Amino acid sequence: MLKSKRDRGRILTASGLKKLNEALQEWSDRHNIRGTLTEIEAESGVGADTVSKIKQGREGADLSKIRQLFAAFEMTLATSDHRSAKLEESENFDDPENLSAAGETASSSRIVKIFVSYRSAEPDRELGKQLETALSAIGHTVFTAENNIRLGDNWFDRINLFLQECDYLLLLLPPTGNQSELLTYQVQQAKELQDSRPDRKPIILPIRVGFPLNAPLNHDLRGYLYRIKQREWKTTADTPIIIEEVLNLLAEKPALFTEQTEDLTRKQLLEISSDEIPLPAAEPELPGGQVDVASQFYVERPPIEERCYQTIVQPSALIRIKAPRQMGKTSLMARILHHGARQGYCTVPLTFQLVDKGVFANLDKFLKWFCAYVGRELHLPNQLDDYWDEIFGSKVNCKDYFEKYILPQIDSPLILGLDEIDRVFQYPDIAEDFLGLLRAWHEESKRRDIWKKLRLIVVHSTEVYIPMNINQSPFNVGLPVDLPEFNSQQIQDLAARHNLNWSEAEVENLMAIVGGHPYLVRVALYHISRSDLALDELKETAIADAGIYSDHLRRQLWNLEEYPELAQGMREIVAADSPVQLKAMQAFKLDSLGLVKLQGNECVPRCELYRQYFRSHLSAIV
Repeated sequence: MLKSKRDRGRILTASGLKKLNEALQEWSDRHNIRGTLTEIEAESGVGADTVSKIKQGREGADLSKIRQLFAAFEMTLATSDHRSAKLEESENFDDPENLSAAGETASSSRIVKIFVSYRSAEPDRELGKQLETALSAIGHTVFTAENNIRLGDNWFDRINLFLQECDYLLLLLPPTGNQSELLTYQVQQAKELQDSRPDRKPIILPIRVGFPLNAPLNHDLRGYLYRIKQREWKTTADTPIIIEEVLNLLAEKPALFTEQTEDLTRKQLLEISSDEIPLPAAEPELPGGQVDVASQFYVERPPIEERCYQTIVQPSALIRIKAPRQMGKTSLMARILHHGARQGYCTVPLTFQLVDKGVFANLDKFLKWFCAYVGRELHLPNQLDDYWDEIFGSKVNCKDYFEKYILPQIDSPLILGLDEIDRVFQYPDIAEDFLGLLRAWHEESKRRDIWKKLRLIVVHSTEVYIPMNINQSPFNVGLPVDLPEFNSQQIQDLAARHNLNWSEAEVENLMAIVGGHPYLVRVALYHISRSDLALDELKETAIADAGIYSDHLRRQLWNLEEYPELAQGMREIVAADSPVQLKAMQAFKLDSLGLVKLQGNECVPRCELYRQYFRSHLSAIV
């Protein structure tokens, strides 16, 4: 059969690519070499550029070169191993080679929109490009940041558009140390869109790239990806298998994905994530998440930890932890829960980011969810029908469920760790009643033995701006904990744990840039200890687009762009040489984001990094 004039050469099908990658892997293992393009060229006589083109499948290569490459590694090129690089409808049905290739991965004509999210580093980028090529070749619409975000575009606006438009978010997950705030943002936005839509789109398909399935995700991603199956890509030999499974999955109706998660893959590359609710902790050596309870990188801030440990073992205990984002609130809560567990107490960490938006529809639904969640974590059967009577109202029913069912079923005290309770503040009608209920339970524990079992930890970032009766608020009782920044001695100690023998002057140089902000300090020490940059370079590159804080700063900038009144307030603060007084609500919100420090009724930038970055970037926002 004559080739179509529009034929752009040949590319490998999923089966052909699998054969090639397996052969190259076996060859490189046998000779104990990396199998670089240059080494493959020397072995096969096919130019490195052509080898790259064949392996990546982005554009067609001459069929004779593909045959030569296969022959060099003792393989025979079968008809089903390649197809036209220009897979048009006419070619699919006129050319039996193309018909076979296209039919082996997706027999359905269902066309969907997919946002393929990957970082620019290898091997993520190459896998992302190969997925993009395979998906586009059979007619799917594919968005990627690399191809669809131009210089000068607002990154967050474009990402939000992709997520709103797409049916699937194909998420390439790098190892935890490379999981940026921008990656977390994409997943967060996708989950919020799912919660607001009857069709639960976009469906998230996570693929771990060089990141074992048994390795834990960071705290935020564990919450968002809870109970979503994940694939694992280990080597290039997995690429055709992953591509084939993704294409087969997309050819099915969405209901098969959401309702029959056990049958997602025939080759068992998917594994269900742990049925255990993720604990509020992340990997110890990596900045960006909450610090694991066993981590040597957790920095105690005496006397806070010891005081919390002493308090939580007392009947009627209530601990209120307040600090801006990324200051260590959840890490401290994890340690208090761990301390309680060692005393034989029951512990239930509850992160409100796990709550679907629909749960906040009304107080009754929210309190039912709350009761059911705590019961499930204690492995108690759901008995809501036996204790929920409309005539008594939601709060009385919730109180009865704890008093007459949950607490009597356990033989030891129960610690509830309520993390990110700020989310409840967004629903004032629910917040007022729920927070009042927590206060009522605390007061009950002073009078009745059954309630002495209950201990509460409440964690939040913002000031409580919901109008509440002073006698009904849980925020003016118990032990208040306001987490401070690290001091110079703590930073010097943390540097030593990163094998950095720093002088006081070096600590002062770092603090001149980021102050004592725990997250910013840990990011700097992590990269300096890995020799990614020197301390002297940090001052010059800190606010650069390719600097170590680029994701963090862009995320904070997006937060401000979403709320013009906050952007205006921050603009005033970074432009001034002295403290600035803002409206109370503006000041509280900027403080909760960790961008400013409050000095009485006035605000200053939290650190020089923020002053420099936002002074240059906020000037463009009107």
